[in-house]
Amino acid sequence: MSFKILTLNNIAVEGLRHLPREMYEVASEIGHPDAIMVRSANMHEMEIPPSLRAIGRAGAGVNNIPVQEMSRRGIPVFNAPGANANAVKELVIAALLLGARNICHAWNYVRDLDGDDAAVSKLVEAGKKRYAGFELPGRTLGVIGLGAIGVEVANAAHQLGMRVIGFDPQLTVQRAWQLSSGVEQAVSLDDLFARSDMITPHVPLVDATRGLVNAQRLALMEPGGILLNFSRGGIVDEAAVIDSLDAGHLGSYVCDFPSNQNRHHSKVTALPHLGASTGEAEQNCAVMVAENLREFLENGNIRHSVNFPETLMPRTEGFRITVSNLNVPNMVGQISTLLAQASLNIIDLLNKSRGEIAYTVVDVESEVPAETLSAIASINGVLNVRAI
Repeated sequence: MSFKILTLNNIAVEGLRHLPREMYEVASEIGHPDAIMVRSANMHEMEIPPSLRAIGRAGAGVNNIPVQEMSRRGIPVFNAPGANANAVKELVIAALLLGARNICHAWNYVRDLDGDDAAVSKLVEAGKKRYAGFELPGRTLGVIGLGAIGVEVANAAHQLGMRVIGFDPQLTVQRAWQLSSGVEQAVSLDDLFARSDMITPHVPLVDATRGLVNAQRLALMEPGGILLNFSRGGIVDEAAVIDSLDAGHLGSYVCDFPSNQNRHHSKVTALPHLGASTGEAEQNCAVMVAENLREFLENGNIRHSVNFPETLMPRTEGFRITVSNLNVPNMVGQISTLLAQASLNIIDLLNKSRGEIAYTVVDVESEVPAETLSAIASINGVLNVRAI
């Protein structure tokens, strides 16, 4: 058993080491790949090869991948949630300090001073008052989204002495266990904006979150508030932010998404998308996605997929098939009937669903004939069948 992996970006070597050379051929140019590993390359205009079985994104966001099209083809898209959480958390904490103490604007002021040391010293003393800031303890930070990154940001800010308010209607039990007991719950987004001095969103960019930070919500903040955005650019209505800054309501905006609209503004600190730009984060993401792909290709198991259900079934001594299909009634019954007609005894079976997609893993006592696989593939609504 061997697999071909196409890489569309440079993937950290540590991650590639998790794909044994005797089983995996990995290259940036390769024909008929079983899987693709990608970081930031745009796949929306890419011709997807018919051989493709999976895509692994060495990071959290998947905006560069045509996820809906992959779902229609029965192809799971994996990501690496939480692998870059510490890197983003550290940058967000730095951004809190940048915003609170006006550090970047003060630094630019000093860099632009002219004169000898005596003149510069005089100008420093004369100008420093305009960059006076505030300390973090006692200030309220609103964290929107309490996933891997949001939880780490909330906990770190709480440890710095801030009052922290979080909002996430989809908070998982796992993340709730990780969240500091000192983090308070907001009852709504409007409640969070009204009670926060500083706000940081940590949610994926989907239709429901596009423009989540808008003019109406910014108006709920107390004057002088600070907005951070180290999530995705589209989550913030940038025109509304600029208007609020110009009106003197919002105090400053610190983000990881420069644009011609924000990067020259006197109250904006825009960084060049540094959130996950650490060697450690790149390694962690590459390792996680390599392991996810390997588990899927070798065993048919799915974990950390953005479009398929979490499906983990231990291997038996039998033969395994997997079926991706639309989430409609009687799929498992039809699959089981075809296996029975081929005199194949089922050892174990697991069926999971997520939205419109369902996924079934079946272990049988003997190898599944090609004609049976073809019959399963021809069931109306089946997207993909694999024999492992």
